[in-house]
Amino acid sequence: MLELAQDLLPLLRRGVPVAAVTVTRVARSAPRGAGATMAVTADGGIIGSISGGCVEGDAVVLAHTARVTGVAQSARLGFSDEAAHAAGLACGGSVDVVAYPVPADAAALDALERAAAGRAATYLLPGGIELTIDPAPRLFIVGAGEHAAALCRVASAAGYRVTVIDVWASLVTRDRFPDADELVVGMPDEHLEPGEGFAAVCVLSHDERLDVPALATALRAGFDFVGAMGARGTVAHRADLLRARGVTGRQLERVHSPLGLDLGGRSPAETAIAVLAEITASRHDGTGLPLRDLTGAIHRPTENVIDVDAQAGSIRVTPSACAPLPPEGTT
Repeated sequence: MLELAQDLLPLLRRGVPVAAVTVTRVARSAPRGAGATMAVTADGGIIGSISGGCVEGDAVVLAHTARVTGVAQSARLGFSDEAAHAAGLACGGSVDVVAYPVPADAAALDALERAAAGRAATYLLPGGIELTIDPAPRLFIVGAGEHAAALCRVASAAGYRVTVIDVWASLVTRDRFPDADELVVGMPDEHLEPGEGFAAVCVLSHDERLDVPALATALRAGFDFVGAMGARGTVAHRADLLRARGVTGRQLERVHSPLGLDLGGRSPAETAIAVLAEITASRHDGTGLPLRDLTGAIHRPTENVIDVDAQAGSIRVTPSACAPLPPEGTT
């Protein structure tokens, strides 16, 4: 339920009865990972999803049952690949889920408020079901030009909490950056703190008076991703300036510059997609290659662990985790 905090908070505060269905394990071609959640209101309203659509109907029934009885329900939803194809569905696979009433008590509201603010949160449901959510990934954009505005839009849509920093107050405005979580007017290097969770910095200002100190600070502060836009000549000149500031060769190797994957686009929006694609590949250790050129599972398991104790009803779910189920017929 924590990944839907922004939508659930106003409903719970109005006293709307809600139940949620959370994926605890996925098998084979299920499109969403463990931790994916959908919520269902008493009047049939649906928020979020747990698959590409083929098991949502069963999940709604499960949610209503949990809401009416007040008891958490668990089930495996989906089809084998053979049954799915026979039914005309595009993919097979299955998901293990737990459905539960969403409480409106103080502890639940506090956890939801933390999640809505992009912070790590944990909530223990009745029956020993523990839900956790990681901090939202953060993106600091240095420079407030058109490329920054485009990157802010796509990154915010992808779930990043975006901070835009520039020395020009006329550029750092809510009209130009309606999706930003924070707007800062000042020297960028004075406002770069990675905080908890994944954090990236993208330097887009094209002004070495801002770029160089921002990059030096970001590299020393331990950001997970540090990137900078610029032509190859600019990249080489900027590297010399960074070395003069004491930045080591190993630190320079961490800078993604020129920034972005080679998608061929030129507009600010297309460039923003290329930049976010490189950040995504770095964050999840992806190859950046077309999936058709690769083999094996499309969604790889992460290092996160989901512990499920069916008898005790204890389920720990981290939304970024993806734990595959054993093949059919095995234990």
